[in-house]
Amino acid sequence: MWNKDYNVNAYHGGVEAPDWLTAKHSCGTTIIAVEFDGGVVIGADSRSSTGAYVANRVADKLTRVTDNIYCCRSGSAADTQAISDFVSYNLDLQRMELGEEPLVYSGAKLFQELVYSYRDSLTAGIICAGWDRKKGGQVYCIPLGGMLMRQKMAMGGSGSTYLYGHMDNQFKENMTKKEAMDFVTRAICHAMARDGSSGGVVRLGVITGEAPIERHVIYGKDLPYLTSDVK
Repeated sequence: MWNKDYNVNAYHGGVEAPDWLTAKHSCGTTIIAVEFDGGVVIGADSRSSTGAYVANRVADKLTRVTDNIYCCRSGSAADTQAISDFVSYNLDLQRMELGEEPLVYSGAKLFQELVYSYRDSLTAGIICAGWDRKKGGQVYCIPLGGMLMRQKMAMGGSGSTYLYGHMDNQFKENMTKKEAMDFVTRAICHAMARDGSSGGVVRLGVITGEAPIERHVIYGKDLPYLTSDVK
């Protein structure tokens, strides 16, 4: 048996330290953002893992960039936190310089430049979503490698591989706020039920530009895991 008192890189009795002790802290995750009639809904699970070990059951992967712009993070937790801090800092400077709130595209473009420029050293998949005075609610997907595209619905993380058929079948344009929230919640639950790296609670955010972000947390006993009622 490995002895916890030994250095994680050392051997004891011919047995190496467990992989999860030296694995990078990552966000095996499910993140989703959807444009609806009036703004955007963002959502994510809350499981943060280190290898096969669940390091945090209630991580918050919906990160503020500005009051009206948020990002959903997947990949390395350290990398995505550093990137979001950098983008937030630069958009704060832009707001002070111009005297107005930054556009969502400005934030998305900064994310893209960072993810692309450091694609060989960072593991970061970002969904940048928010509301601005020019284009209303917007969702931009910046996957690994640094591509940038606006989508009415975007998803990412390890759990997204289980959702393509469900999302294509259930998504519709110009949903109401409640329809969009239900859509994102159900999709994340489907992924959590199938992906070992997704779990915990569902965190939602609604951004409309009329007020600060509206945050919701849906706990395990209230999650719609059952698939029999999907039409």
